[in-house]
Amino acid sequence: MRRLIRGVSRKVAGADRKPDAAEPAERDADILPLGGTGLHAAPNPVPNPTPRAALHPALHPGLDVVANPVLLVRQPGLQVIYANPAAEASFAVSRKAMVELTLPDLFGASEELDSMIETVIARQVDVRRQDLVLRPPLQEPMHAHVVIGGVEGHTNTALVEVLLNEQKVRSDREERILDLTSANKELIRNLAHEIKNPLGGIRGAAQLLEFELPERTLAEYTKVIIKESDRLRTLVDRLLEPHRHPHIVSDLNIHEVLERVRSVVLAEFPNGLEIVRDYDASLPELRGDMEQLIQAVLNIVHNAAQALHERIARGDAQIVLRTRVARQVTIAKRLFKLALDLHVIDNGPGIPEDIRERIFYPLVSGRDGGSGLGLTLAQTFVQQHEGLIECESRPGCTDLRILLPLH
Repeated sequence: MRRLIRGVSRKVAGADRKPDAAEPAERDADILPLGGTGLHAAPNPVPNPTPRAALHPALHPGLDVVANPVLLVRQPGLQVIYANPAAEASFAVSRKAMVELTLPDLFGASEELDSMIETVIARQVDVRRQDLVLRPPLQEPMHAHVVIGGVEGHTNTALVEVLLNEQKVRSDREERILDLTSANKELIRNLAHEIKNPLGGIRGAAQLLEFELPERTLAEYTKVIIKESDRLRTLVDRLLEPHRHPHIVSDLNIHEVLERVRSVVLAEFPNGLEIVRDYDASLPELRGDMEQLIQAVLNIVHNAAQALHERIARGDAQIVLRTRVARQVTIAKRLFKLALDLHVIDNGPGIPEDIRERIFYPLVSGRDGGSGLGLTLAQTFVQQHEGLIECESRPGCTDLRILLPLH
């Protein structure tokens, strides 16, 4: 990449040569960068030059063939002055349109990216690289490894290489979730037996003690022991629930599942909440356990509704149930030709950042009084169907995505 940067610098400097007599005079305007403030100071700056000058292939022959998206940006304003063909394909924006934009226009505001570019342009370091989540306006977030390099001889210009690593991030996250689920399963089974046995003894002893108390007013304390023992026993039973019931498989329509869930949630939140259907009617039936899938989706939608309590009070809470077909999907290192792509999207405050990576852990909850079991059970039920639940969250938009293979 550094050789390419040096090559760009030499080509840019070569643009200062005078044109041959046989060449049309206006051709200079096509290949010169942006006036005296661009990649170099032109001998005769053109008034109000067009950014398309930076796209001329004579200036960036090496970058044009780089497989990864590459941009050249210039201060002030982080104006894009060049984009290679790979950037055009990856970001779905034409090169001509990109040189009319700034970097925040393409990737959204990012303090980390701005800081990386500033340190490189200030020549504090030659190259900066970091994994970032870029948030283009009106698009899904992009996970990328971003490399920032300086351009020799041009102190206000930086080269930005974007290596999209969405698949790697997703694969790593899937592996962590699967490992976590397996470890949780063993831990829960062992803890359940260790907890339930003494709980039975504690509850029985409290009941016997209640009959022997000399004063009935003291029975209040034994009732507390009995109630708390029952509460812990119920909690353990809920943790063991996915592993107790048989997996009853049949052909089912996922939209029937969603309609059941929608009716239950709207019955609990009749005012202030809108649940929008965005269904793909062409979806084929899938093989699964309807009761488990209803419970999994209900846990997710119910969590979303509870997180929307402030918006429900204002009357503008919204949950979107979206179904699509995904093709060539890898789940748990297995490739499936077709998969159900189900999204539950809400416009709530988002999942707190400190628990965002742990929301599928048992007993982790972002809500006061929450049990922290809803998403854990949902993930377990979905994994029993060879699927996976993923989460993307930011203020104003939380998207829980359920992937289920369609055999």
